[in-house]
Amino acid sequence: MAVTDEAIEKIKGMIVSGALRPGDRLPKESELAADLGLSRNSLREAVRALSLIRILDVRQGDGTYVTSLDPQLLLEALSFVVDFHRDDTVLEFLAVRRILEPAATAMAASRISEQQLDALTTQLDKLGSTPSVEELVACDLEFHRGIVQSAGNSVLCSLLDGLSGPTTRARIWRGLTQEDAVTGTLREHRAILAALRDRDAEAARSWATVHIASVEQWLRSTL
Repeated sequence: MAVTDEAIEKIKGMIVSGALRPGDRLPKESELAADLGLSRNSLREAVRALSLIRILDVRQGDGTYVTSLDPQLLLEALSFVVDFHRDDTVLEFLAVRRILEPAATAMAASRISEQQLDALTTQLDKLGSTPSVEELVACDLEFHRGIVQSAGNSVLCSLLDGLSGPTTRARIWRGLTQEDAVTGTLREHRAILAALRDRDAEAARSWATVHIASVEQWLRSTL
């Protein structure tokens, strides 16, 4: 194991064991290096690596701290990696969304509040029946984010947030080239919302699956 990897594993061990908790300040570099049996250089490289993936927060003149370890913060690294996707992997991202998003939508059926449902309805009403493709895709992202957030699982929400980016261009492309794509998307949104209002988890799951699968099927036919 490379010395930097060893240093990362040792700091990780301290966090996992509870020796370092969210918000804790790390001991001074010289002290921590001695305690862990590491060189200061390898420790410094480990801290730099862990700060890049939001495990540690290096504050100039103040020290190094464990971050909140909030899932949304930690999964920013996923979003960074996802940004490097190639066009030929978009179908794979859609396939993962088709697994996760219907499950989140089903979870939301029993948890989403009437106020949240009213807000989603207002959002769709404001969009109207003939939005531009760009307006529709922007609304689509917010619509699904609102539903997933109401499912009450921050990890699932952050994962889906990170996965939504690569499919945005495909959805705009579909809206511009496929006849009735806009009206079909609006119809599916209304159906998902109706299922949520009925607290029908399986109907909500099914409509969310149809919604994502329709984009996936279209994209397969164009590639």
